Amino acid sequence: MDTTLYIKNMVCDRCKMAVRQTLEKAQLRPLNVDLGIAVVEGKVSDEKKEELRSNLRQLGFELLDDRRQQAIDRVKSLIIQLVHYRDNNSTVNLSDYLVSQLHMDYSTISKLFSEFTSMTIEHYYILQRVERVKELLTYDELSLTQIALKTNYSSVAYLSSQFKQVTGMTPTQFKTLEKNTRKGLDQI
Repeated sequence: MDTTLYIKNMVCDRCKMAVRQTLEKAQLRPLNVDLGIAVVEGKVSDEKKEELRSNLRQLGFELLDDRRQQAIDRVKSLIIQLVHYRDNNSTVNLSDYLVSQLHMDYSTISKLFSEFTSMTIEHYYILQRVERVKELLTYDELSLTQIALKTNYSSVAYLSSQFKQVTGMTPTQFKTLEKNTRKGLDQI
């Protein structure tokens, strides 16, 4: 029987690589490493889990034991994946996507998420989208219209409105800032 490990603060491909290396260093055989989750071959002893917990903590990750916290972290990972790694995902409905990935009723997922994070799933999704827009604005390679298309906003006006609501400034004002105010994905 294989073991599924839930790991908090995995937000990018580099994180997946670091976790894979940590698992291999602990002499575990990773079968799959994805954002927030790793599957290793066989059963992992409690002693090995504690060693792994310590090694992951040194890298800024956290091994999750609580099932509810695992579900919340999985929701966050799935939203990060959807927003930051699947550009222009116009056919994806957020609630349908989460239900299909987690195999749980959306109202259960939503209630659990709100209880533990003090925000709705939708608000978390908006915050992630705004961070993605900030990232694209920082690169200064795309027009605002292209960014709106890439991030699945129906219009530049809607993107600008939501951006201003979250950040207190317009996308144009953000671009003129000299100081980078982007947040790490795990800090949202």
